[in-house]
Amino acid sequence: MRKYTFEQHLKESLKDPEFRKIWEESELEYQLGRQLIEARLKKNISQRDLAKKAHTTQAVISRIEGMNSNPSIGLLKKIARALGAKIQISFS
Repeated sequence: MRKYTFEQHLKESLKDPEFRKIWEESELEYQLGRQLIEARLKKNISQRDLAKKAHTTQAVISRIEGMNSNPSIGLLKKIARALGAKIQISFS
């Protein structure tokens, strides 16, 4: 039986210019969500606990982690403080 991996599927899908454009446009949201999940899990806290510390709701944290949000810098600063982390923004 031959396995078809996510990486193979992605490589094939990126050949489609429309898919590639959408994929590239969502990179920032993906990285933000992924890094937030990693930082939260590293601190071993739930979305609800993080939300409480950041004075927001669990739904807001969930939306950021699920790439369904466009959080303000102010909110990201509150989340970073709650995680004991720093925000780094760069243009490349």
